[in-house]
Amino acid sequence: MAIRFNIRMAGVGGQGVVTGSHIFSTGVINAGGESTIVPFYGSEKRMAPVESYVRVSDEPIYEIGEITFPHIIMIFHPQVITHGKSYTNPFYYGLKKEGVALINHDGPMRLEPDQERELKEINARLFYLPATTLSLDVAGIDLATNMAMIGAMGAITGLTNMDALAQAVKDRFLGKGFVVSGGTAALDSVVERKFKKKQELIDKNLAVVKAAWDYAVDNGWAKVKEGATSAATA
Repeated sequence: MAIRFNIRMAGVGGQGVVTGSHIFSTGVINAGGESTIVPFYGSEKRMAPVESYVRVSDEPIYEIGEITFPHIIMIFHPQVITHGKSYTNPFYYGLKKEGVALINHDGPMRLEPDQERELKEINARLFYLPATTLSLDVAGIDLATNMAMIGAMGAITGLTNMDALAQAVKDRFLGKGFVVSGGTAALDSVVERKFKKKQELIDKNLAVVKAAWDYAVDNGWAKVKEGATSAATA
C-alpha cells in the first residue's frame, strides 16, 4: 500500500518556512521518494503569513497546487494559532480524520473550547515540538527553527533519512539547485552572518535537524506513518 502525505506548512515571514519546505521535499527525493512543493505568501516581510504545500509519497505524484485537506499540518509559529496568522483559518481547517498537527511550542497550548472540541471530533493528534528552543540550544540561533521542524517531520513520515536530509541542507546552503526569492535570499544573508564559515552554518543546521529527529523518535511520533498510510490513500 502506498505511503502518501499531504502536508500544509504555516508560519510567519522570517522563519524560513519556504526554505524548510524545499529542503524537506528535496530530502524525500534524495531518499528515493517523490515530492512536489508549492509555496504561498503575500508580502515578503517579517511576521507576515506564509504557507507552503508539500506532497510526499513513495509513488509518483500527479497533483500540484494548494492543499485543502492535509494529512499533516506544521505550525512553525504559535501566532498562527493565537493571532490567526495564516491563510487557512482555523489553523486545522481541512485536516483529515486522525491527522497530525506538529506545532512549534515548548508544551501543550491552551486552545479555544470550540477548537478543542473540533480537533477531538476528528481524533487529531497534536505533537508539540520545542523547535525554537532546540534551535537556540543546539545552534545558538532561532533561525534554525525550520530545521527542527523538518527534522521531526522526517521521522514522522518515514519517507526520508538523515543522510538524504543532510545532502538537501548542504545543497541548499551551497546554492545548488535552488531558486530563491529576494526575501529568502536576504534571510540567508542574515543567517550566514551569524557564523564564521559556511561549513559551520551547515553543521549547526544539521545538528538541529538531528536533534529534532531524535526528539520525534524518542516520543514515539515516528510510528505515525503506520496509521497514516491508509488515511493517505483515502
